[in-house]
Amino acid sequence: MSRILPFSGAAVLALVCALPAIADDAGTCGTVRLSDPGWTDITATNGVARAVLEGLGYKPDIKTLSVPIGYEALKNAETDVFLGNWMPAQQKFRDDLEASGKTEELVQNLTGAKFTLAVTDAAGSLGIKDFADLDAQKDAFGGKIYGIEPGAPANQSIAKMIEDDKFGLGDWELVESGEQAMLAQVARNDAAGKPSVFLAWAPHPMNVNLKITYLSGGDVEFGPDYGGATVHTVARKDWVSGCPNAAKLFKQLTFTVDQENVLMGKILDDGADPADAAKAWIADNPEAVAKWLDGVTTLDGKPGAEAVMASVK
Repeated sequence: MSRILPFSGAAVLALVCALPAIADDAGTCGTVRLSDPGWTDITATNGVARAVLEGLGYKPDIKTLSVPIGYEALKNAETDVFLGNWMPAQQKFRDDLEASGKTEELVQNLTGAKFTLAVTDAAGSLGIKDFADLDAQKDAFGGKIYGIEPGAPANQSIAKMIEDDKFGLGDWELVESGEQAMLAQVARNDAAGKPSVFLAWAPHPMNVNLKITYLSGGDVEFGPDYGGATVHTVARKDWVSGCPNAAKLFKQLTFTVDQENVLMGKILDDGADPADAAKAWIADNPEAVAKWLDGVTTLDGKPGAEAVMASVK
């Protein structure tokens, strides 16, 4: 004679739902899609994410996308997570994301960053310390401000400054390229004794390789404290809820300026592949990995930190 359990189907379902959730990303979460705007700092942090994800059994898929296109891709579910939300420079994009209701911030992954206009040592004799000092030396600079890739928020700030003739810069030219092309041009100018005014930021090995003076006066355009900035990780809400184990990793994946300077130097100065640079750094810094992977498992449920450390040996 069968025994009747004193629970209805609904009650059983309620009990199951009340059990602690297990971070199991097997299935649709195996591939994690990120974007890279072509900035070495984000290439470096994406390299870390790639190395860690691979050690956990995930497949990272990193697409090179400009900042505006990268945010649209995140909003349209074409990518899952972005490690390069610089604030306040990208406030407009964050406002748009938040208005969509489709994304959320996971963590502030870097503090102590800065991002504003700067001049090289070749401008030292000109006494350039502030945005307001530039126009009197227009001829020395060739009337050019070197920026990064077209569409970047910082370039838009410079373009608006020129359009509004702010600081008398209305007849200056914004030269748009990409990070490495910009820095190559600045280095050539510096070697020739020609001063440059350009977008500069930390973390970045440019601060070691070039003698840079960050300019005051750009608080409206870039924020106070020489464009003092924080960098944030944003992700799709559906991905965060559907892939809790991978999302937990990204909630804990934070960096320091010194860490990023080292990683970026390996990539830019030594020509290392970002993931290889990350693996070498991970192998030497197990304590950081332990923090990143606290409570995180491999894709198939094994201890995460052990797997990642084993993968970089």
